[in-house]
Amino acid sequence: MTATLHKANTRGHASHGWLDSYHTFSFANYYNPERVHFGALRVLNDDMVAADMGFGKHPHDNMEIISIPLSGDLAHEDSMGHKQVIRQGDVQVMSAGTGVFHSEYNPNIDKAAKFLQIWLFPNQKNVTPRYGQQTFDVKDRHNRWQNIINPDPNSGVLWLHQDAWFDMGDFEAGQESTYTLRNPANGLYIFVLEGNLEANGQALECRDGLGITGSTEVRFTFTSDAQVLLMEVPMELS
Repeated sequence: MTATLHKANTRGHASHGWLDSYHTFSFANYYNPERVHFGALRVLNDDMVAADMGFGKHPHDNMEIISIPLSGDLAHEDSMGHKQVIRQGDVQVMSAGTGVFHSEYNPNIDKAAKFLQIWLFPNQKNVTPRYGQQTFDVKDRHNRWQNIINPDPNSGVLWLHQDAWFDMGDFEAGQESTYTLRNPANGLYIFVLEGNLEANGQALECRDGLGITGSTEVRFTFTSDAQVLLMEVPMELS
């Protein structure tokens, strides 16, 4: 087993006034040759958008883009004709494929919006752009893993063009859990949203990240109440 630890305070940081962003992997003006990607996981940005502010319309192509609101709301508009608001409990997946323009805006005038923006390299290039959004019942992740994204279009949850699975869990202090990889060749990237835990004996705190390869199971012990995002992704790029 190989484990790569990314402590929260080692992430790249950009403050633009209206946007405060932490980058686990190289992004924009932050470049670290040792932190470009974890397998198919290319971007993990922890963003806060000020009230009544946002990203203007901008392009993407050949990337799977996931947005997970942590608090507040984001208004999304894209060149496919979608106009949606995503809120805490929602997850959004967009396959950029041959090319798409989109904007994200905080429609609230009295509070910031916090969200994760995650990019995965796809396993198919130049697909038709696609949009997906789903609301998940957070009670279904109480002391267990709730699958929110996988590769199967017929699974009943969000899907993407990659052999990847995303799970979220809200665990109470003292709980233990084991995550078994769906594909033994994949790696697992753990991102702690809140709280403290141990993953295969490695202590992790809020906003720490840990990439694990060469292990088909990861054992968790929760040393406080904790919220966690798991991203199981291929380590070899097609």
